[in-house]
Amino acid sequence: MELMNRMSTLVIKSTLATLLLLGISLDLAAQQVTIPVSKGEKWFGGVVNEAHLMPFKEGYDFDLYANTGTNQASPLLVSTRGKFVWSEEPFRFTVGNDQLIISTGGASVVIDSSGTNLREAYLNASKRFFAPKGELPDTLLFTSPQYNTWIELVYNQNQKDIIAYAKAIVSHGFSPGVLMIDDNWADYYGRFDFRKDRFGDAAGMVDTLHRMGFKVMLWVSPFISPDTEVFRELKEKKFLLYDGSSKKPWVEADRPAIVSWWNGYSAVMDFTNPEARNWFHNQLEYMRKTYHLDGFKFDAGDAEFYATDAISFREASPNEHSRLWGELGKYYPLNEYRAMWKMGGEPLVQRLRDKQHSWDDLRKLIPHITTAGLLGYQFTCPDMIGGGEYGSFIGRDKLDERLVVRSAACSALMPMMQFSAAPWRVLSESNLAAVKKLTALRARYVPYIMEFARLSAITGEPIVRSMVYEFPDQNFEEVQDQFMLGKKYMVAPVVTVDNTRKIKLPSGVWKSDEGEIFEGPKVIVAHDVPLDRLPVFELME
Repeated sequence: MELMNRMSTLVIKSTLATLLLLGISLDLAAQQVTIPVSKGEKWFGGVVNEAHLMPFKEGYDFDLYANTGTNQASPLLVSTRGKFVWSEEPFRFTVGNDQLIISTGGASVVIDSSGTNLREAYLNASKRFFAPKGELPDTLLFTSPQYNTWIELVYNQNQKDIIAYAKAIVSHGFSPGVLMIDDNWADYYGRFDFRKDRFGDAAGMVDTLHRMGFKVMLWVSPFISPDTEVFRELKEKKFLLYDGSSKKPWVEADRPAIVSWWNGYSAVMDFTNPEARNWFHNQLEYMRKTYHLDGFKFDAGDAEFYATDAISFREASPNEHSRLWGELGKYYPLNEYRAMWKMGGEPLVQRLRDKQHSWDDLRKLIPHITTAGLLGYQFTCPDMIGGGEYGSFIGRDKLDERLVVRSAACSALMPMMQFSAAPWRVLSESNLAAVKKLTALRARYVPYIMEFARLSAITGEPIVRSMVYEFPDQNFEEVQDQFMLGKKYMVAPVVTVDNTRKIKLPSGVWKSDEGEIFEGPKVIVAHDVPLDRLPVFELME
């Protein structure tokens, strides 16, 4: 019997390999699917926060169930040979022995090999499973830098300092844009009103910011502080997730699930319940109308914060709970998410997760944002300039000024750029001038960025693209420190402490930002790249 099972497995693998070679799309319901990996074939996708480890190497393993990797994720893998793997449910995938092994728990898996390269694999998947909706988020998110109050104020969000931060933005020569008021503006989580001890006139504050030229977003999360008036109300209405250890059906469940997250312990909204979703949306609308807000920063929502055994109104995986959190953002053109599941093609703004103030994390920006594009998340913002993981700022007398400037350069020609640490506070006069020069450089490219943002809303194609996406068969699979802005501009920021870097030009005639003409393929060594320079190469022909 064991010999027969082995022979059957070999026949299935052989048949699958033959069908894939013929470019046939397969829809399989199985516990495990083994896909042969051809010589030189490279795979990407699944989890944005793992992108610096892509293309996947021998031994790589990741389980998407209840795990979005603290950032954006999707049940999609794409290969440089035109294949893609998709499932409506999360799966585990392992790379090894020239095989890609997909473990599903019985969910259906689609395997398609009708493309010939990474771009075709992505577009084939996009058209079938997450077609673009033809809509853009608020265009101010693209056309002007964004400003977040997090690093400057952390948990001390207050009216006086927010106004002071906005005034400093303008007085230091930065253009107003979207201003995000971050966490701890309320008395507790679930209380939808500004705390009176820090915000004497919140509506007046927002009106002042509007007169200065800003649009205003407010941080929100799906958490509810326990043992509060709102918690008791929502428990009574059964709008919360319930503890699954009781094994009770939903109608009998009476003990809300309490989860651990970075700010302590909280209950979680159950958005499988339409009435709970309506309640939360009504709270957002109350805040928007009462305080004249323009939109919301939807934080948390990671699949990891939804217990695998939680009892909900409708049965749902932790990943599905994460996706439902994403649905709320579609009410607001001015939105931002840091964690997401299976919402490619939607007019939702994604932000790369908080990076540390380090050169290692700076180097992750390009592979992470280009991989977000391969999962359908085109309207993505890199992390806050200089890093948004505030723990890496604690105990520092001063920041690495070179890192802050290089971070600004790396962000300058991405779809969006966001400041949090005030550059005029942390930088010398000369380094501040360098950052302002880089924001001015971005302003010159904004029309081109917007052209491709609008195209992306229609076609689904990334605004920023990995080199291998745009130039297949030119050995760019491992290049992580360059990217394409649309089809015309290759951007090669310095992402190391060293001022020298190698730039790999694809085939074609290229004009550098310094006016030099190069014919590719060619490797250029750029020595002593000034802090205020962002190497950009325009494809002439």
